[in-house]
Amino acid sequence: MKRTKILLAGTVAALAFANVAHAQRGTDGDLKILFWQAVSTLNPYLSGGTKEVYSASLTIEPLARYDETGKLTPWLVTEIPTVENGGVAKDMKSITWKLKPGVKWSDGSAFTAEDVVFTWQYCTAPDGGCAQKAQFEGITKVEAVDPLTVKVSFAEPKYYPYGAFVGAQQPIIQKAQFKDCVGAKAPGCTSANFGPIGTGPFVVKEFKPNDVITFTANANYRDATKPAFASVTLKGGGDAASAARAVLETGEYDYAWNMQVEPEVLATMMKAGKGTLVTAFGTQVERINLNWTNPDPKLGDKRSTVEGGKHPALSDPAVRKALSIAIDRDIIDEAGYGEAGKPTCNIVPAPSAYVSTANDWCLKQDIEGANKLLDQAGWKKGGDGIRAKDGVKLSFLYQTSTNSVRQGTQALVKDWWQQIGVASELRNVSASVFFGGDPASPDTFQKFYADVEMYTNNFDGTDPEKYLAEWLCNKIPSPANGWQGQNIPRYCNPEYDKIVAELSKTADLGKRAELAKKANDMLTAEGAHIPLIHRGQISSHSVKLSGVKMNAWDSELWNAADWSRKK
Repeated sequence: MKRTKILLAGTVAALAFANVAHAQRGTDGDLKILFWQAVSTLNPYLSGGTKEVYSASLTIEPLARYDETGKLTPWLVTEIPTVENGGVAKDMKSITWKLKPGVKWSDGSAFTAEDVVFTWQYCTAPDGGCAQKAQFEGITKVEAVDPLTVKVSFAEPKYYPYGAFVGAQQPIIQKAQFKDCVGAKAPGCTSANFGPIGTGPFVVKEFKPNDVITFTANANYRDATKPAFASVTLKGGGDAASAARAVLETGEYDYAWNMQVEPEVLATMMKAGKGTLVTAFGTQVERINLNWTNPDPKLGDKRSTVEGGKHPALSDPAVRKALSIAIDRDIIDEAGYGEAGKPTCNIVPAPSAYVSTANDWCLKQDIEGANKLLDQAGWKKGGDGIRAKDGVKLSFLYQTSTNSVRQGTQALVKDWWQQIGVASELRNVSASVFFGGDPASPDTFQKFYADVEMYTNNFDGTDPEKYLAEWLCNKIPSPANGWQGQNIPRYCNPEYDKIVAELSKTADLGKRAELAKKANDMLTAEGAHIPLIHRGQISSHSVKLSGVKMNAWDSELWNAADWSRKK
């Protein structure tokens, strides 16, 4: 199948717009954004969903973030701390951040070091179910040295100390607003979770969960000339194709996130001349997670938990490997991603220094080899063509979010697995529910009430240490942590934990890369997941919208304060 080359030109156009003079605050009317995966909360600490992180980034901000090139950039601080400027201790056991003076919360109160300390306390509180807890791994103390100085101390030397409070996943929340929302009380603080007070360019005016959010320009924003837009309407729901059409064909919206649409469809829409596509390759990987625990409904509260026991079929490494090598990643890429995708076997696909080649065995489909693996492991085909052993059938519930590309991938994988004697029941869940993080819902990706599930995520910045920490044994979702742990497959290997611990203590960049590759390779080789496609982040925006700098290392909306309408 011939690839359609439609994606890269938009990036050049977007960068060209960056030099346009910025309008005065509020003079460009309403900025209309579409997220076809509707937003369920504006507190990213209670949801690991990208849609929540991105939408919240219009309001709440981190101390530092990554720009469109992946460079670490000061945001609410005066500079990036280093050993050279005295911000990072010589023994690498602490980092000190200097806050910008004069920054205010949108309610007019002062932004201080106490808010940063509180954010750490909030996410690490017992029974809090913080979705971003792995980002604070190894921290022993966060203290306010003075109102504009924050010191973060580590249990061991931290040779990449830019984890906590860096990137869109770890914004600072206001102590005054969230002080009564700590621990088990966190999910119940609806007013704060739906309308966080922030330091960003916009303020939440009204939030209708899984529907629409309206923002207004922050009158207390630190740059008096920004944002150019007086308001933002962020509409959720629908599907990726309709979102793309609303920007590229009809021009009803200014920006639409996550154009997970077949390349040929996007090419047709582009002919209308209303919008452009912007793409950036970062660390996003479409993957199939394999449930290492038993999702049998009969287990009740122990379903899909470590306490409920191992998965009766996926606990067999032969089954996990066979499922992977039966897949033709090239066909998935051609059919669903085109120029915006690359087949991969790695969960860490970038930057290049961290990319392993040890897993390239999975890039070539091998149906014969998969059948041989299962034969040797004692999984025999029955009269229905489905393999079984000791009364356990290789029949899996395969779930993902509702999206035409993902349903197309499901259909392909179902056929390939059928060729090796594996049955699969396909299920898709509305993205607003699947990625919503509601601990009461049985349909979230964190709860994982299925055998296998497919989605994508990525990590902020260019260093994978805190991302790899997500597969630690103590990051497994469970009822005890409100199903908010990041170790979705429930993978647990003490040897893996040791590699990540060593990575956190290693300064040499070459050695860090070696350890990161080792951890990445273990996850793929042992079958914590089946990586499929290294996805470029692709979104669309109106040709009249200027200032967009597509960012694969942080929130796509990271510089929305600089956006304006082209006259």
